[in-house]
Amino acid sequence: MSLWEYANPVKFLGLSARVQPYVWGGAALCLIVGLGWGFFGTPDDYRQGSTVKIIYLHVPAALMAINAWFMMLVASLVWLIRRHHVSALAAKAAAPVGVTMTVIALITGAIWGQPMWGTWWAWDPRLTSFLILFLFYLGYIALWEAVEDPDTAADLTSVLCLVGSVFAVLSRYAVKFWNQGLHQGTSVPLATGGRTVSDVFFYPLLISMVGFGLLFLALVLYRTGTEIRLRRARALLARSERGT
Repeated sequence: MSLWEYANPVKFLGLSARVQPYVWGGAALCLIVGLGWGFFGTPDDYRQGSTVKIIYLHVPAALMAINAWFMMLVASLVWLIRRHHVSALAAKAAAPVGVTMTVIALITGAIWGQPMWGTWWAWDPRLTSFLILFLFYLGYIALWEAVEDPDTAADLTSVLCLVGSVFAVLSRYAVKFWNQGLHQGTSVPLATGGRTVSDVFFYPLLISMVGFGLLFLALVLYRTGTEIRLRRARALLARSERGT
């Protein structure tokens, strides 16, 4: 069995229908446990007080905002190279979810930054690249809406996604590129395991991150299915109009 079989809309919808209940259930369970544990079962930090608990929203949302764009990048490359419509629609479906995660990360970051840094916003390299990524999300969604031909829209948005990937990378690694700005380094560098977060905060944070990841997957599967059905309906309507 090849992964490319699921570029077929019928097979994709069948697989999506089978796995979605588990993904939605896993997301709900992880979010309830992770956020409940984090907000009500962990102590205040000795320096940050209760504001530390915003990490259970901010870190997973920021993580998914960046990874959603990378998922769109992969789907866009698949569209440009192999012309699979499901991949283009999956990228389109992911964009509103990604921009929502970006807004959550920006707002929660500002709420945390005001008492900790003394300001709601700073033109810090990481914050600025994250804001630009947000603008790319808006541009991506607007371009899909502005272009009538779906294949042309998929081509143009795929190119935009390639360009915007620069800022997705900068949002993730700006702290490493520039030794300036207010934003601290990654608190949970999973790749190295050298986290700076205490275990008492880390485990509920990890569960929240898994929950946000599953929620993103569930929403993208659901929205991709909706996009496929909408495209079918438009095709049937157009065929019907040509026949009358």
